[in-house]
Amino acid sequence: MSLEKTKQLANGSIIPRLGLGVWRAKDGAEASDSVKWALETGYRLIDTAAVYDNEASVGEGIRASGVPREEIFVTTKLWNADQGYESTFKAFDESLERLGLDYVDLYLIHWPVEGKYKDSWRAMEEIYDSGRAKAIGLSNFHQHHVEDIMKDARVLPVVDQIELHPRLTQEPLRKFLTEHDIAVEAWSPLGQGTILKEPTLIEIGDKYNKSAAQVIIRWHLQNDIIVFPKSVHKERIQENFDVFDFELSDEDMEKINQLNTGERVGADPDNFDF
Repeated sequence: MSLEKTKQLANGSIIPRLGLGVWRAKDGAEASDSVKWALETGYRLIDTAAVYDNEASVGEGIRASGVPREEIFVTTKLWNADQGYESTFKAFDESLERLGLDYVDLYLIHWPVEGKYKDSWRAMEEIYDSGRAKAIGLSNFHQHHVEDIMKDARVLPVVDQIELHPRLTQEPLRKFLTEHDIAVEAWSPLGQGTILKEPTLIEIGDKYNKSAAQVIIRWHLQNDIIVFPKSVHKERIQENFDVFDFELSDEDMEKINQLNTGERVGADPDNFDF
């Protein structure tokens, strides 16, 4: 399976399948350097959020890389405290200003804040109409949340970004999203490092001369999941991108699927308090 490095979203936007996540990358040199190193390595997808408090540094890293803006796919997200119709426009403007960009490629509602996410979505549809977000989508939305959005949406979400890794394979939700032409994105694709010592993954990695992290990233890609592992270390950023020269067998894919226990490293979208 030679994987295309990009995927077409339902609205025609082209998104890279593998990117860099910057959650917990400190504002300043740590975040800007990691973005610059990623872009120099060949990454073209950068995933940030207002609440990560590093959008300004992401923008600096993009400018420092020398890679043309139109070649880079930038995602950011609307934070929970900013949800609601009017406040979404203000939050979006502030994100653009911090990033130093005229537009983002994808804007997401970060969590399904009850009583607010539908008003937020109406504002996001207008932002999309304006061309300042080339695509809009959701993050941490369960099937029932997505269905609620779809009931009244004028513009359908093209992405749902969810916690997803070999311990939480999310197969029913992935099936639902795929049936509705909503691309699946994984956050914490390595389970925040908790599964890198899993013997099954190490054993599979030895077979292909790859690390457990590379095996997990490849598993995501072969499952048609868009993935953006976070790292602030240059060597690790490079290693995480070196996954297009091998293919996991069906048997190894199944062994990884079997690691699913349903356990989360983050909050459940039906029960969060932030």
